[in-house]
Amino acid sequence: MLAPAGSFSKAERDAVYRVIYARRDVRNEFLDQEVPRDVLMRILDAAHHAPSVGFMQPWNFILIHDLSIRRSVCEAFSRSVREEEQSIEAGKRALYRNLKLEGILKAPLNICVTCDRARMGKTGLGRSQQPETDLLSTACAVQNLWLAARAEGVGVGWVSILKPEELRMILGIPEEIAIVAYLCVGFVERAYVRPELEVKNWAKRLPLDQLVFDNLWGERSEAAND
Repeated sequence: MLAPAGSFSKAERDAVYRVIYARRDVRNEFLDQEVPRDVLMRILDAAHHAPSVGFMQPWNFILIHDLSIRRSVCEAFSRSVREEEQSIEAGKRALYRNLKLEGILKAPLNICVTCDRARMGKTGLGRSQQPETDLLSTACAVQNLWLAARAEGVGVGWVSILKPEELRMILGIPEEIAIVAYLCVGFVERAYVRPELEVKNWAKRLPLDQLVFDNLWGERSEAAND
């Protein structure tokens, strides 16, 4: 069944772009307030409507409320932070320690997003030449979740300084299931206007016109300079 594919109204477009530009990685600003089940299920349903190659829908969402489990994850995170710090150039280590990189215990909910790589068979439609597209599809689900959460006033933080094998053991995730994202989720009173890592001078947003090429790699797009 097909439906008209016309554009949305200006107000609707503005709302979409506002959510995209206002999305932030929340690290330590979570409130002690549970996300209502109906709000959470709307957010997860948005994630479940992400694009997926071959319509394989490879994602699962582990909702982690249990404090003892989150403490185990936080301990694993702390070990990984100490290890990562050693790879940071000496002049930036103090800034690194000041970033408050996670909210595993402060957020009322953690979500682990996984990818079942065999959900539609060994390859599935569209994956024979690019088998990693199932992981990319799951990343799209994470993005949908993040944007829907922002629209609901719910903050999300992605904790990437974790060893997958430790998470696998703590959460009982089978070997054949890939771990894509570990997220801290909860309401926040305020959020950074600009990315926190930019505000704290860790990095800056790259100019878009440096990232757009025409036809061939490295051919700077004239349209990007207009």
